[in-house]
Amino acid sequence: MLHRLRLPRTYWADRSLLAFLIATTAWLSLTLARGPGELAAIWVGNGILTGWLLSRRTATWPGYIAVAFAAELPARMLAGDEPSYAFAIAACNLLEVLTVAGVVRSRVPDIRAPKDWVGLGGIATGSTLMACAVSGLIAASVAQALHGQDFVRSLGGWYAAHVVGMVILATTTLVAQRGLGLFIAPGRRWSLAITMAVLVAVGSGVFLTSYPVLFLTYPALLLVAMRHQFVGVALGVIALGLIAAVATTLGHGPLWLRQDLDGAGRIALLQIYLAGGCLMTIPMCLAMAERKRLAARLGESERRYRMLADHSHDVIARIRADGERVYVSPSAAEMFGRTPAEMLGSRWDIVHPDDVAQQRQAMAEVLATGETRTDIYRVRHKDGHHVWIEAVARCIPADDGSGPPDLMLTARNISRRVAAEQALAESRRELERLSRVDALTDLANRRQFEERFALALKRLQRHGMPVALMCLDIDHFKQINDGHGHAAGDTVLQVFAKRLCDSVRETDLVARLGGDEFVILIEDAAPGAAETIARKVVDATAGAIDASGTLLTVTTSIGIAYAQRPTAAAKLMAMADAALYEAKKAGRNRYEVATVS
Repeated sequence: MLHRLRLPRTYWADRSLLAFLIATTAWLSLTLARGPGELAAIWVGNGILTGWLLSRRTATWPGYIAVAFAAELPARMLAGDEPSYAFAIAACNLLEVLTVAGVVRSRVPDIRAPKDWVGLGGIATGSTLMACAVSGLIAASVAQALHGQDFVRSLGGWYAAHVVGMVILATTTLVAQRGLGLFIAPGRRWSLAITMAVLVAVGSGVFLTSYPVLFLTYPALLLVAMRHQFVGVALGVIALGLIAAVATTLGHGPLWLRQDLDGAGRIALLQIYLAGGCLMTIPMCLAMAERKRLAARLGESERRYRMLADHSHDVIARIRADGERVYVSPSAAEMFGRTPAEMLGSRWDIVHPDDVAQQRQAMAEVLATGETRTDIYRVRHKDGHHVWIEAVARCIPADDGSGPPDLMLTARNISRRVAAEQALAESRRELERLSRVDALTDLANRRQFEERFALALKRLQRHGMPVALMCLDIDHFKQINDGHGHAAGDTVLQVFAKRLCDSVRETDLVARLGGDEFVILIEDAAPGAAETIARKVVDATAGAIDASGTLLTVTTSIGIAYAQRPTAAAKLMAMADAALYEAKKAGRNRYEVATVS
């Protein structure tokens, strides 16, 4: 049971390392601050603990906080602090660390994600400034109460040392905890070593001379930051801080140009110098990280768009306002038999000539209104035939963001759909024709006749155009059917219909109402026109008809109703029927005329 409750070895090793770092850095910082030169320019322990906590799960924080607090207390007392003062200042440090780490963890749950680095920089900076101010106010009050130190001077020294230490060491600890490989590409590690060597050489040269040339270290620091971003900033500022601290402690460097400054003054100048390096490099690194993130997002978006465009069956094209195609997706080869390169440029020649004007107008409307539009037109395939496409055109910004917008065209092959629609339309037209035509004789049927008859009577009423109606049938047609069969009767009806059509004008209507009943409608009938046609019909029907090898002679009787004034259709039809009856009564093979009075 005891063996099962034993914690992993890494647990104790991790906390032991943290305790060693906190205790060692605290003792060194306090010892240097109270020794010759008083060079405690950076308080590093809080930055180490903050980076340590942010690299681990929140549930494990209490153990690390307890270890850090327990490690700092003896280090402070060993450096000469009394227990009450050491306890109070250590508590201020924990308050500062928990504030920064808590705010960052609540606002940026995953600090490893590049997309969060810009937000992380702003949140970490804001929380650091706030936390150091709060802890500094408490610590300065404690120092004034227990040791009589000047409140403003204590607050200023605390605030500067803790802000610089938090910014530099928290970042450095994160880098060390996550591994340099997370931040540095494998091929650039030698570059880091070389640029750091340049920075160390420049910094050593600056702090071994007594001339005011501190600014010369900043270009080298910027170089490291530009090449290696956050890890370069952290390592570079630490390197400069160590060089400056050692050189100034030994009495060298530009900080000794003012002999009237005491240790606190040189500490303030060193803090300002390191803070200036951070202010130059950290915003630049944040901007570069944001630029990389945006470039990565843009590259990912372009990759996804390319994948969709390259593998879509639809053709996607980008067209400038002047009609020039600047991009055509690979599916053009499948749809049009042309490579994308063959379709670039102003290729209006591949659009069907009848559709060019319409498409130019459509493009102009989309560019003018910005509204999406769908058009159907034809594009010539490489083998010569035309492909019907349905194209959706919409406005998109120009590549450079300036100038007139471009068009994005998404085209789909609808040739089969168009062919099906055309076949359906043809079928409908044929059905409509059959519904108005007699199937046996190919003459107008009763429905078409009634429509034309009604229109003719309306024109008579409005414009006074005379109308003549001829009703006629085949004499003794029943005997033909009974004696020779219905096939012979159908032949007679077809030949009779043909002779009727040959006897009238193109503007006259010949219709079969059923059986052997036929009508002829004559519009704008001049006096005697109906009689002339009737005589031609009687003469035309006199010729023999070959009905399956049997020659048959038929005659017809005709009744003519003539109207020069508005009248009803039923009345005019009744008059024509009555005239037909009179013709039959008078011996057949003749016509009779009735005029509406």
